[in-house]
Amino acid sequence: MLFWRILSIGFFVLFIFAATYAEASSSPAKLGKVEFPTSGSGEAQRHFLRGVAALHSFWYDEALKAFRQSTQVNPEFVMGYWGEAMAYNRPLWESQDTREAQEILAKIPATKKVTPRERAYVDAVKLLYGKGDKLFRDQAYSRAMEKIYKDYPDDLEAACFYALSLLGVTRHSEQKFRLKVQAGAIGLDVFEKSPDHPCAAHYTIHAFDHPDLAVLALPAARRYARIAPASHHAQHMSAHIFVQLGMWQEAAASNEAGWQTSVNWVEREGLPTGKRDYHSLQWLHYAYLQQGRYEKAAEVFRLKLKDMEALVPDAKANRRVGKYFERMAGASVFEGERWKWGSSLENPPGWKPKPYVLAAFTFVRGFSAAKQGLADAERHLSDLKAIRRQGHAKNYFDRPQHLEIWELELQAAIRESNKDYDEAIALIKKATLLEETLPAPSGPPKILKPTYELLGEILLAAGKHQQAAQQFATSLLRHPNRARSLLGAARAAANSGNKAEAAELYGKFLAVWVQADPDLPELREARSYVQARKK
Repeated sequence: MLFWRILSIGFFVLFIFAATYAEASSSPAKLGKVEFPTSGSGEAQRHFLRGVAALHSFWYDEALKAFRQSTQVNPEFVMGYWGEAMAYNRPLWESQDTREAQEILAKIPATKKVTPRERAYVDAVKLLYGKGDKLFRDQAYSRAMEKIYKDYPDDLEAACFYALSLLGVTRHSEQKFRLKVQAGAIGLDVFEKSPDHPCAAHYTIHAFDHPDLAVLALPAARRYARIAPASHHAQHMSAHIFVQLGMWQEAAASNEAGWQTSVNWVEREGLPTGKRDYHSLQWLHYAYLQQGRYEKAAEVFRLKLKDMEALVPDAKANRRVGKYFERMAGASVFEGERWKWGSSLENPPGWKPKPYVLAAFTFVRGFSAAKQGLADAERHLSDLKAIRRQGHAKNYFDRPQHLEIWELELQAAIRESNKDYDEAIALIKKATLLEETLPAPSGPPKILKPTYELLGEILLAAGKHQQAAQQFATSLLRHPNRARSLLGAARAAANSGNKAEAAELYGKFLAVWVQADPDLPELREARSYVQARKK
């Protein structure tokens, strides 16, 4: 029943988006439409509503600023303190500033000028920063928000924050899929009632950021940037769905907007360089690589290095700006097969990577060396194993399984370079099993080289073309329109004698690379095959 409910609401949302009414303002101050009646009024309430809207777009700096303005105007405004405390929690980023939030909650005045509904919100946020570990507190807060959601069925904010709380606990739940779908259904329901609400689009995208569900959030992805054009995160967030669906032009445009919006904000407010949205920049780099726009990707990478080098004296700022560097370096190597460049990669000036990041960088250099048959590959493999033995800070994003996969992929690359295909295939099959235990793909691959794609490439090298085709097909289900998987699938079909299928796959590859740099060998290969089929 829940699935059909999602579909029915989804079709309604599609209709809404098609209507002229759906056009949202492009004002740089716009963050969407939020209705949240409180005991506050006038200027305090105005600041409060902007804070809530910014909070729904994870623009925490702006939310804190707005909530503080609301309590400066009215020091007795309880919900202003509630909002400021809420802005210290980043539920989907596994980050929380507990001490700061507790200090704010201690400032809440003892006043009777609050409604039972407002008191329920305050009691809920106190659970978020109360006793117990973070998971226990997240779960307690989610239960409290569920009660508010049920007690006040017309309160869209209760629906929004309850949906977000579900997404906050889903990472560590055995019922991840069910909780994500439940949160997505709530988001779509808010859409039906208020199509310009930022949470409706934002949380729907997060809930359905999954290869099997992404299409349900496509309307939200197309709309969110117009709902909240002032938010750089809102500009970027649509790319989560565009990448899931292999819509590379849209993904690039989304992240171009996210990056530039953040740059404009930093310049306008006179903020440190590190406040710029390097998350959008990383995703933009990956989107350009998938399009074969290697020169544009190189420009982005050089910009990243320039910003890191400018902050060498400030180690903390350098580390913040350098976040995602190893992923961008890895993407440059794997998507462009730049093995010589990859094996000679050096740490940028001032870069002091943590163990997990160093492991990723070591893997990139080792794999590149293996592809060239260099002895350095074995040394990098030993270094990678040592890092895993020593351990690193584990969280949802930096998992020990990634290091295990990198070891297996590097060993497989070494075996392949020695023409020991059977052993290479056996090793990479183990890696695919490990990848299946990880969360579904989202955005640029965190393991840098998708295992099914690598298995397909090794099978191709071993002359097992039909088996390779099966692995590329699986890779494309997980990463639609991923350039290397499309190209591998086309080669597998061609080598298996499936000429019509090969031409179709090469055609899809050419569609993805419609803006690619000219004269790339992959481009010539695809064009040559398609043209030969037309004769």
